[in-house]
Amino acid sequence: MIMPYASGSSSAIQAGIASACNLYIILIMTLMCLIMFSKQRKKAYLSMVTAFLFIMTYESLNIHFAFSPAKDPAGGFGWTAYLQTFSLLLLNLSVYQLYRRMNKASYTIFAILTMLLLVPLIASFIPFGGTGCQELYLDLYPLGILYTGVSFILPRIGQRVKYLTGICIYLVDMALGMLAHYTNRHGPWVDTALIWMPLLYYTIVFLILFERIVELMQSIYRSSITDGLTNLYNRRFFTKQLNRYVEQGVKVSMIFCDIDNFKKLNDTQGHHRADLVLKQVAAIIEEEVSDVGLSGRFGGEELVALIVDKRVKAAQIAERIRARVAEESIVTISVGYSTLRKNVTAEELVSQADQAMYRSKTTGKNKVSPYHTPSAKKEAEETGT
Repeated sequence: MIMPYASGSSSAIQAGIASACNLYIILIMTLMCLIMFSKQRKKAYLSMVTAFLFIMTYESLNIHFAFSPAKDPAGGFGWTAYLQTFSLLLLNLSVYQLYRRMNKASYTIFAILTMLLLVPLIASFIPFGGTGCQELYLDLYPLGILYTGVSFILPRIGQRVKYLTGICIYLVDMALGMLAHYTNRHGPWVDTALIWMPLLYYTIVFLILFERIVELMQSIYRSSITDGLTNLYNRRFFTKQLNRYVEQGVKVSMIFCDIDNFKKLNDTQGHHRADLVLKQVAAIIEEEVSDVGLSGRFGGEELVALIVDKRVKAAQIAERIRARVAEESIVTISVGYSTLRKNVTAEELVSQADQAMYRSKTTGKNKVSPYHTPSAKKEAEETGT
């Protein structure tokens, strides 16, 4: 609602400055949404941009009326009121879309709220108890949006505290505005609150949008470097990290695990059961390795771990993984490991751990084998160890 401040007054100057700040925040959010829409094509960003365009329009009008002797031709009940109210509806819709896809129920609620918003506009062309009733209707209409936000949107989104805070701020601003408009009794503190509370509300909206974008970008990045089934790092990212450690000269150890008789499990109990077992084994490896290195999936039933903590022995980690899998799941694993030696590349280290795993696989399964260099392997064969 545009307050009838006298041009050049302290309140008018405050209103102009506040509206300029609002415009700046809205412009930043608009650019953020346009950038995100160009990358993700998410409808929520278009809804927000539309709402922001309405907001920028009526905030520009606020600046005009704050510094110009001209008043809102409708006395506060006009296009500025419709722009403000409809932008509130679109903002709440877009927050919902940031977290949920639109379904039949959400489309129905949005359609009903939109039709109810058109009631005073249609009534302006026919007798409807005078302009006062229409104005009161439009002033009370946002209560329906806020109620919908609390009852329908709030339980279905994240950042509930911020969202509820925004609703409370808007409700207080709305109550103060109606009090000042209909009683014409308001002091400087009410004017100041009415001028600056919208800025606080837009700040909350900005925080909701910014945090959600960060969440989505983190999710996109996480999905690009992890395996969708096991949530371990995928082969490409794991290999990239391994190469980085090797180039830095870190004495890492590679553990290579292969689930025994996994094909038989697939054939006899089905893919769903096999996937559950694979996820269980992956979770065990992740738990054992998370504090001392990283784990990944190389493909199929091949799971790997990279030990980067020099204080930890790969043999002990490998044995703990093997023992836990045998005890906690319906399968066993064959494990091999190798520690980085001088002049050994990352690719060779993986191959060494793979060879050690293969030796476990061909000499009884459900065991851990270290990698031996050709000379050490020959000596071990000669001594029978």
